[in-house]
Amino acid sequence: MPFDWTDDLARVDWDELSALYRVAPLGDKAPADLALVFGNSMFRSFAFDAGVLVGAGRGLGDGRDCAYLCDIAVLPAYQARGVGKEITARLLRVAAGHRKIILYAAPGKEGFYNRFGFRRMKTAMAIFPNPEAAVVRGYLDA
Repeated sequence: MPFDWTDDLARVDWDELSALYRVAPLGDKAPADLALVFGNSMFRSFAFDAGVLVGAGRGLGDGRDCAYLCDIAVLPAYQARGVGKEITARLLRVAAGHRKIILYAAPGKEGFYNRFGFRRMKTAMAIFPNPEAAVVRGYLDA
């Protein structure tokens, strides 16, 4: 793959990552918040093309029982070019060994993650700061 891959936080421009999430679209994530959450994440993967950040993802893990992959996003111009697939594969490799790996996907993207072995959970639950908006966006049942 012709992209430059890294997990090095020092290479990330947090404003650029924030803009990536806005256009992906995965919401408005403040640069300082992204620096905090990626810095606190056990796993991360960033894809660059000629110095431009084109994709990112991260994962939390406890080292044995549970890992959680999240915030996987790709610039629209780079979607369907294997970037999201490679980010997911890289995160899965470094999370291997956990008894369960959980993924939080945007509604409508479940099929993409099925090919990696992810299946819909029957008992997953969540608390959102604005549950009504989460229902409208397809993240929660009414």
